[in-house]
Amino acid sequence: MPSFAPQSLRRVLLVYELAFIALVVVTGAMGGLWAYFWQETSTESLRLNALTNTMQETRGVLFQQIQEVALARLRNDPEAEDIHGRYYRRIQEGFNVLRRQSASRAEDYAVQHMQEAYGRLQADLHASLDDPYFLNRIVRLRALDARREPSLLGGFDEACLSFQRLVETELAAQAEWIGRWTRYAPYLLPVPMLLALAVLFFSRRSLTRGFVRPMRAIIQGTERMSGGELSRRLPVAGVTEVALLAESVNRLASDLALSRDALVESERQAALGALVPVVAHNIRNPLAAIRASAQLLEHVDDPAESREIANEIVATVDRLGRWVSALVSYLHPLKPRLTVTPAARVFAAVLDLIAPRAREREVRLARQPWQEGAWVAVDSDLMEQALYGLLGNALEASARGAVLRAGLQVSDTQVIFEIEDEAGGIPFIPEPAGLEPGPSTKRFGTGLGIPVAFKVCKTHGWTLEFSVVNSRGTRVTITAPRHLEDADESL
Repeated sequence: MPSFAPQSLRRVLLVYELAFIALVVVTGAMGGLWAYFWQETSTESLRLNALTNTMQETRGVLFQQIQEVALARLRNDPEAEDIHGRYYRRIQEGFNVLRRQSASRAEDYAVQHMQEAYGRLQADLHASLDDPYFLNRIVRLRALDARREPSLLGGFDEACLSFQRLVETELAAQAEWIGRWTRYAPYLLPVPMLLALAVLFFSRRSLTRGFVRPMRAIIQGTERMSGGELSRRLPVAGVTEVALLAESVNRLASDLALSRDALVESERQAALGALVPVVAHNIRNPLAAIRASAQLLEHVDDPAESREIANEIVATVDRLGRWVSALVSYLHPLKPRLTVTPAARVFAAVLDLIAPRAREREVRLARQPWQEGAWVAVDSDLMEQALYGLLGNALEASARGAVLRAGLQVSDTQVIFEIEDEAGGIPFIPEPAGLEPGPSTKRFGTGLGIPVAFKVCKTHGWTLEFSVVNSRGTRVTITAPRHLEDADESL
């Protein structure tokens, strides 16, 4: 039993479809991961920068609070408390924003540390501004000096600086993470392309080895089988379906070879069955004539009559020899050697060759209609033999004084040879594959002129037809394809 491929074509295709789907998923996942990374890093950068901006804004509002509240107290402005309250709420809102923007426990602690420092700052500020002993105009004016901002903010600045360092540390970590991704990106991005090329290479290689090559071998093998090489066997290889196909074609070729052998044997037996009566008929009659003539010799005393009988015996033996030679020639395979030749030249050569016999029988040869200028691809020797046999048949059947017409007609694509006698019409229509002798008036014929003509025309690819013309005579028509060359050339 042949060993089939372990996988079917359907399974191979399914595997590679799944591989391509997985490749698409991996590529999409990498693209999505990359987009998610940039989105997250961008969002985080915006958040950290927003934290810094909010912290700076809150610090600036705090300094404005110190200046405006101190100035209001210097003026003994009754709205000093309202001013203080508005700034206090703005600063608390800033701390709330920082808490909402924070995303880690360390950031929450840093915001809480700034808020606690702000509380202490507010307490110190109230104590210094509300003290009746230390609060005089000069002290209050110094409190409004911008150069005293660091000393006024005190611990709040330290808390802000700590918060700033924390944010800068996180920004540095993020920058390092982005740098790492940027360094690895040139190596990660080609991965899907390499995977795609690998899948394409292996799928092409697998399909070529499992499907394309075996199918090519099957096509080439079946073409040779169609040419008659039924003993050739196809290699059983490739995927399961292709291997099964090759095995089926091999079985079919074996069956066809057996059928062909049986058909050839049957045809051979049929041919022998058809040939035997012909051989028996064409040998028995001459032998019977020879026997009768030999018996007459025993009772004839006249030397002249004896010579006549002896001549008759010799003529009969010669006729038998000619028939055997014609039979051997008919059964021998023909291999025409075609040359491009004027059709009129071929037909005229045969007419010139048979003209002496026509004059002897007082039969007039008429070339009508006769059109020249056409060329045919022909083996002149074989075709002249066939035409001579057909003309000889017509001549033997014609009476003295009759007219034997030989015509040559030309069309754009065909050349037609015609032979028409006035012998009353052929008593039977010959068959292309027939060897059975038909009724004949010829004394010295072999009975194989028509079969030989059929065989010669068949090897040339020409057609030969017989018909009766108004019960007046027989018309023989040979149709040949016209060659379009205008000069002799070997094929």
